[in-house]
Amino acid sequence: MKYLALALALLPAVFQAAHATAPRPLDVQREDVRDFVEQAYREHGLEREAVRAVLVTARLQPGIVSALDRPAERVRPWHEYRQIWMTEERIRAGIDFWREHRELIERIARDTGVPGEILVGIIGVETYYGRIIGRHQVLDALATQAFDYPRRQAFGTRQLAEFLLLVREQRLEIDGLTGSYAGAMGLPQFIPSSYRAYAVDGDGDGRVDLWNSIDDVLASVANYFLAHRWRPGEPVVAPAVPGAGDPASLASQDHRAPNTTTGALWEAGIGLAGPAPSSPAAAAGLFALEHENGPRYYAGFHNFYVITKYNHSLMYALAVHQLGQAIKARMPDVQDAG
Repeated sequence: MKYLALALALLPAVFQAAHATAPRPLDVQREDVRDFVEQAYREHGLEREAVRAVLVTARLQPGIVSALDRPAERVRPWHEYRQIWMTEERIRAGIDFWREHRELIERIARDTGVPGEILVGIIGVETYYGRIIGRHQVLDALATQAFDYPRRQAFGTRQLAEFLLLVREQRLEIDGLTGSYAGAMGLPQFIPSSYRAYAVDGDGDGRVDLWNSIDDVLASVANYFLAHRWRPGEPVVAPAVPGAGDPASLASQDHRAPNTTTGALWEAGIGLAGPAPSSPAAAAGLFALEHENGPRYYAGFHNFYVITKYNHSLMYALAVHQLGQAIKARMPDVQDAG
């Protein structure tokens, strides 16, 4: 009997815990929701009743809040981070992807100057060539951020409005659209504003489908890089060679943009083990990443910082570059862009 009594005593706590983690319908009568509906009408011409009809189907997801609010994982050193992406399995998957879509990849590379290895590297890092595209309803992810997570409210409300516009423009079925807990979508993981700004109709069917149309996916990634001023034929990044110069003295603390020039690196006695711009005035950013035996330095050039527009992490940009290069090295007969 004592076990039964204990079980009964625990029932309220179990019920409360389950209730706390259960999805909740969005109350469209809330003041902040009503304000959003009105703003969507005034700024974007979205009909109030149509917006309410969509929002009433949204579910606030505590699991998304937990994912957003989870304490940040320790920052991995580069040698551990690199191992996530540079696996034999992912490289082979990239080779298979490139071979399957080779004609399309090479055509887009020729037309845009964005190399095939960058296109393939992005899709490989973002979604493992479509294997991991996210399992959350995009509507729920954005509504949760807009109305249940104050720290992301500004982002959530903007992206929710962009998402509703996207659904209308592309004639998408809102119920079946899944993505990351942050609301990123499809193989290239575009958030709604990026989808609307940069995604293009690669297959000419009048719609842009980043889930099912590889033509649209690859053309959109290339367009993203063009919009952020990718320079065809220019180098991306090169390891710094240990020598007389002290790379720590020139290393950047602001990783969002280049902080020096190739000429300044040469004058400081810092060599580069890889292709570099020929002009001494060319912008470069020197940064350190932690390897197993200590820090090593890299010089990122203009195109490297274009990759960081996709994701601000320097390690992300280097992983995209190295994954693409590793795949390309196993396909010696591919054609270079430009």
